[in-house]
Amino acid sequence: MARAFCIPGIIFLLCATVLSFLVSISLPFLPALDIARTHFPGTALVNGQIVDELRFGVWAQCTYTSSDDRICAQAQHAYSVSISNTRKDSGVIIGSSWTRGLAIHPVATAVTFIAFLLSFSTHVTITLISSVVSFLAALITLIAFAVDIALYAFLKHEAGNVNDVRANTKTAPGFWLTFVSLILLLLAGCTVCFGRRRDRMAGASSPAYPMSSTKKRPFWQRFRRN
Repeated sequence: MARAFCIPGIIFLLCATVLSFLVSISLPFLPALDIARTHFPGTALVNGQIVDELRFGVWAQCTYTSSDDRICAQAQHAYSVSISNTRKDSGVIIGSSWTRGLAIHPVATAVTFIAFLLSFSTHVTITLISSVVSFLAALITLIAFAVDIALYAFLKHEAGNVNDVRANTKTAPGFWLTFVSLILLLLAGCTVCFGRRRDRMAGASSPAYPMSSTKKRPFWQRFRRN
């Protein structure tokens, strides 16, 4: 494959693998890489405790108090969170059905890593497989990003419906890292695919046999005496 296309493809896949891996760790292990967060200026109870901020990660949620104390739940797959006002007469529940799909992030990371390993091969068939796996990883990452969007939209809607609670829901760094990883995977798949096509065209345009360096004489000069 042409080196001009091979090296950028490897770089794109490397960056996508690192970003996807960091998002897959998420809360409670990397507090800064959550998917969505909601700010409550001391007006809400989350799981029975007054908090100022609630963050949603892949494996757990974390809450922050006014004194910047962080409390994270135990890491698990598919968790639920209850939000209510301080009088407990109005509240909502973010059920496990909205956080269960976040576990697709590690799957996207694994497929991206496989595509990254395959991109080092110069074999035509392996190169084609690398391109296909890159697009597969992009598809899985797109599904993970759709899950993130659904969680953010549902959290924003539900938190705003709690009476006497001033909620400000925003997307978090993990949300945007997933989006960047998706773009990098699409670029990597196209780069590897175009590099393979360019390599095939270069091979087809090269002559199968070397051209003879002897110049042919016109037929009428064959009858002239040397």
